[in-house]
Amino acid sequence: NHRVALSGDQVIHASSAPEYKGDPDCADPEQLLVSALSSCHMLTFLAIAELKGFVVQSYNDKATGYLEKGESGRPEVTRIELSPRIEYSGENRPDAATLKRMHESAHKNCFIANSLKTKVEVLES
Repeated sequence: NHRVALSGDQVIHASSAPEYKGDPDCADPEQLLVSALSSCHMLTFLAIAELKGFVVQSYNDKATGYLEKGESGRPEVTRIELSPRIEYSGENRPDAATLKRMHESAHKNCFIANSLKTKVEVLES
């Protein structure tokens, strides 16, 4: 086990995944990777929504990462699925095509997504 210190005196208790003799009560690096991508996508999406005049009431994502054998035969996070559920306030709400374009733009402009070779999918909400 170890601790990851972040700004604002935040501390994350981390370990390897339980399958690798890690502590199940701690975050593992793969979870942190998936949550970093999910957070980056959300923050970028929220900025885009605001620019387009949509007021987001809530944004919840159940992101899932898949640890599988990569092309090299070694384990890697091969894909991450984002499953955002978004609620809006007010009358202005995006239609399906606009929402899809907003997610595509969020993905394109997310610093974390631009740093990964992992396939990222935003599932239909």
